[in-house]
This record gives sequence, C-alpha cells and structure tokens, in this order.
Amino acid sequence: MSLEKNEQGKILLQIARAAISRALHVSGVSAAEVDENMPWLSKPGATFVTLTQWGELRGCIGSLQACDPLIEDVSNNAVSAALYDPRFAPLAADELDTVSLEVSLLSELQLLGFTSEADALAQLRPDIDGVVFEYGPYRSTFLPQVWESLPQPQQFLAKLKSKARLSEDFWAEDVKLSRYTVSKWCETGYSKECAHG
Repeated sequence: MSLEKNEQGKILLQIARAAISRALHVSGVSAAEVDENMPWLSKPGATFVTLTQWGELRGCIGSLQACDPLIEDVSNNAVSAALYDPRFAPLAADELDTVSLEVSLLSELQLLGFTSEADALAQLRPDIDGVVFEYGPYRSTFLPQVWESLPQPQQFLAKLKSKARLSEDFWAEDVKLSRYTVSKWCETGYSKECAHG
C-alpha cells in the first residue's frame, strides 16, 4: 500500500515527536501507527530533523546518506536535534510543547563536476539544492531551506565554507561539492516557518 507524500510526512513527524517525547520521559504523545502496510519505513533513508522555537532555530541534526531504516534514522536524528546539537542546550521536557518539528527526506547525493568556483556557483540551484561542501577533513552542509536566508549562490557557498571552519573566500582545486534535494514536512500550528512546507 503506497501512501501519499503528505501522509508519509505526517507519519514521519509523529515518529520524530514520539522519539523526542520518549527521550525526555514525557507521556501522552502517541506514537505513529506503524504497520506492515508501511514497508517504506524499513527501507534505508536519510533525513534531517529541524526544531524551531519562537521562530528561531532550536536544533538541527541529520544524515547525508541512507544507511539505516528510515524509521530509525528519523527517530535518532529527532533525539539528536533535541538533545545533542552542540549549538544549543538540550531541550527540556517543559519546552516540548513550544517547539515545532520539520522533517526533510533527502535524495541521493549528486557529485558536481566543475572547473572553478565560478563554474560551481553557476551550477547551484537556489531554493532547490541542498549542498555538501568537502575539503580534506572539512565538511558542512546546508539544506535547501537555507536559501531563504542566503538567497545568492556566492553568499550561500561562503557561509557553507565558514560552517566548515574555513574562511569565506577559501578555494582549492580539490574542493568537492555535492547536491541533493529534499521532500520536507512541517508541523502546523506551531511556527510560521512551516507555513511554506
């Protein structure tokens, strides 16, 4: 039985919220109804889970490659975003009702071929591409949603390099860039950021 994307998104959001609730020992949040009609949850999937609170980022952790079953990947990333994002204090149980969740399901990574930074910038698709930047041990990514605050490719790539702890004007021949797209779903009724989801 195949579910429409919106139904899949609702289930993934329920799984994510239930996982955080369990980790925080909060009762009363029902887990998604998962049954044998949902084999897609057992297939490998790569997700990012983003938490927003009062319109501000409160945590975001994810996977770039589909290694674990989707149900495990989204559960683990939800808990990690809530409790282990090093940029934020762990979410407290009494904050759970104040955060909104967004789940992004990633496509496979596509390695970009380019001859220069200008060539790479010309290939980026604003509002469509998530981008992975790699140079030796340095690695970072931005989801496609980040284009909303960094709409210019040059600015987007500069901040991506900065996130990887390199200077914004850094460039080298062996820089690797990959792109991916996402299907994303957001809880409604919590945060205006999700209205477009």
